[in-house]
Amino acid sequence: MQLHILEQRSLERQVTLARPVLIVLALISLLLLAPKSALAAWFLAAYLVLGLGIALAQGFPWGRAWRFPLIADLIVLVAFLVISPSVVPLWFLLLIAAYAVGVSWGGARAYWIVAALAVATFGWGMIRSDWAWTDVLRGMEVACGTLISGLSMAYLGNRNRQQESEMHFLSDLTAMLRVEQGVAESLRGMLGELVETFNCERAFLVHRDTELERIFLWRISRGASGHLSPESLPLVAADGFLLDMPDASVGWNSMDGASEGFGWNRFSGVPLAEVPLIPGPARELLEMNSVLTVTMEVEGQPSARMLLANSRQRFTSHDLHRLERIVRHVGPPLENLFLLRHLRARAIESERSRISRDLHDGILQTLLSVEIQLDVIRRKLLQSPEQAVSGLATLQQTVRNEGSELRRMVTDLRPLRVQSADMLDLMRGFAERFRNESGIQVDLLINAAELQAPDRVCRELFQIYREALNNIKKHARATHVVVKLTQSESSIVLVVDDNGEGFSFAGRFSGDELDRLRLGPISIKEHTRTVGGLLTVESSPGHGARLTVEVALG
Repeated sequence: MQLHILEQRSLERQVTLARPVLIVLALISLLLLAPKSALAAWFLAAYLVLGLGIALAQGFPWGRAWRFPLIADLIVLVAFLVISPSVVPLWFLLLIAAYAVGVSWGGARAYWIVAALAVATFGWGMIRSDWAWTDVLRGMEVACGTLISGLSMAYLGNRNRQQESEMHFLSDLTAMLRVEQGVAESLRGMLGELVETFNCERAFLVHRDTELERIFLWRISRGASGHLSPESLPLVAADGFLLDMPDASVGWNSMDGASEGFGWNRFSGVPLAEVPLIPGPARELLEMNSVLTVTMEVEGQPSARMLLANSRQRFTSHDLHRLERIVRHVGPPLENLFLLRHLRARAIESERSRISRDLHDGILQTLLSVEIQLDVIRRKLLQSPEQAVSGLATLQQTVRNEGSELRRMVTDLRPLRVQSADMLDLMRGFAERFRNESGIQVDLLINAAELQAPDRVCRELFQIYREALNNIKKHARATHVVVKLTQSESSIVLVVDDNGEGFSFAGRFSGDELDRLRLGPISIKEHTRTVGGLLTVESSPGHGARLTVEVALG
């Protein structure tokens, strides 16, 4: 996994700042152990000046691109090995070089370079010795110390590099889960990235929706493109994918005969005494022997699982640990996507029910009445032409009224193009039309000459305002409505207060409380959440209701 340039520069900055400190330590140890070694001292002093110069220069815009080449650190280390009378100062320079190599080139190269330096240290020590047994033993001790300290720093550098790389990967993965993209497109990007990262053939995400009583399965294959649609399965398929051990993270490398499985409890990390098998039907759908699966939580319940499947190579416990870390990181944004998908489904269902109810109670009933009246007029046409003409006139007015109502419904269903500059005029225009059509008195109170709010906020607030007044006209039996729109530096607040029958519940509830109780106007709750607003509904059955929406600005 490649490092992003910003993470790479951050790690290089660590080396740049650490270099002068370790050079100073090397210089101090040299002066204490070999105070007469002028050449080595001047060599370290020049190295220190160069290191400090680069560290200070990077604090300025013109010097941020300055780098001390890694190969230069290695050359300095080898040169100092030749001129230094003591090994101790050399070790401080070795720490710099080993860490820098681990950060820049990764673990494998760093380990080989450190091993080569340890051998070089031993060889150069032997060249300068009398080859006595004591010299050989001392040289081996020095070489072992050099090897251990160098490998430790190389490991730390490589580990830091891996962590930075993984954090960048997780950040990119989370960025794919965007609300505006929707669930399908977000999952297509995320699952495709997991397939490439783990070099596997397929990735699956299984989610159990208890309200809809269905299992939704998203799957993507290596190299696949296009729209990703979920497969809908019955709840009886839940155990097949979610297993009967929701707290288990499990991997298999064979599910034919004796299972080559491994896994542990995702909370405690304790290995499983018995690794469960995926039931036959689910196994056939996966079509792979090597599988990893990790639990995901939605609303605090283990109701989803991520699965990776492969037939080309075996998975390891390291792969399972890594998939666990990824799932923990992407779990919250995925949960938000699932909740949004569920809320949108409920909002769509509610809107369809409203439209169906409006058509049934309105135009369909009117058409039935028109049919009956036409039959009556047909019978009277020859016997009482005057009554027939009068009835046709009445019928024509009825059709005209229903046509106007149908046009209003179609207009309300069109997407809104609301901008902050037009918001107040649109509200006043709708209030005037509402008074004329419903006979309900509307007082519109606005405390600003114009709104200073994003267009998307104005659009959703106007939707809420229009939906609230239409609901009052159809259901509240109110005679008076007061609408207040106020704006401050930090927020904008819409209040709709009527003297109608109120809701079926009594009291004051927030949007989240209404969700838990499954009460309140679903469409208005959805519009409020779209702009991150706070909804409050106060209801007094028989005396009216008040709806308040507050949206933070900035």
